[in-house]
Amino acid sequence: MSIPNAYDLKRFYNTFHGRVVRLIIRKHLLDMWSDCKGLTLFGYGYVLPYLRPYVESCEKSYVLFPAQLGAHHWSAQDKNIVGVTAENALPLETNSVDRILITHALEFFDYPDEVFEELWRVLKSTGKIIIVVPNRLGFWSRADWTPFGQGRPYSAHQVENLLHENRFVHEQTRHALFSPAFKSPLTFRLAKAFEIIGSIICPALGGVHIIEASKQLYAGTRGTPVRAGGKLLEVGKKVVGAKKPVPTPCDTTK
Repeated sequence: MSIPNAYDLKRFYNTFHGRVVRLIIRKHLLDMWSDCKGLTLFGYGYVLPYLRPYVESCEKSYVLFPAQLGAHHWSAQDKNIVGVTAENALPLETNSVDRILITHALEFFDYPDEVFEELWRVLKSTGKIIIVVPNRLGFWSRADWTPFGQGRPYSAHQVENLLHENRFVHEQTRHALFSPAFKSPLTFRLAKAFEIIGSIICPALGGVHIIEASKQLYAGTRGTPVRAGGKLLEVGKKVVGAKKPVPTPCDTTK
């Protein structure tokens, strides 16, 4: 599996094509999380192209790169907010962040279940997470000149299942990058039109999925009973309470 490093990703986003991609995806992110004032946001993976609006609005924001990507500084003019970590051992306190944004990361994880266990740990109760990941059915997952053509692409259903199995509750899924993944500047100048038309005609063929989920303490993995408020909750359902079991008659055989 090919894995770009942080400087490869930086070079892509400094190109004309990369700037168009950033504008398209950032618009979706800001629509989904329009107000983060007073919150703590944690970016995991290469999230720097999308972070600036949140740095300005959040009370705290910082980024960790998985070690396999390497890292570079946030900005020469600003205080550095970037660090490097092993993918499944986040150096963060339990229940310490309100929002987690993940881009250019899931497709490179060796053990995604272990990563999601860590993400669950550090996210506050009712906190939210957004994952941007290449679509395995989209054109961009085949364009190896872009970072979206590297690593392991996913279907939306696969990501939603992965979230469910790790106790997150799916909230919404969006799709973006409908323009053909050609290097032609003309294609990218028409990107806005492609986004409008593609989202109506063939939403499943967007280049990336943008998937939001939340942490809710009553959510459990399959086969794992969860208790909240003294009640046994049925796995996979939001509002359930368990009736008291009916006692089984004792054996009266003498």
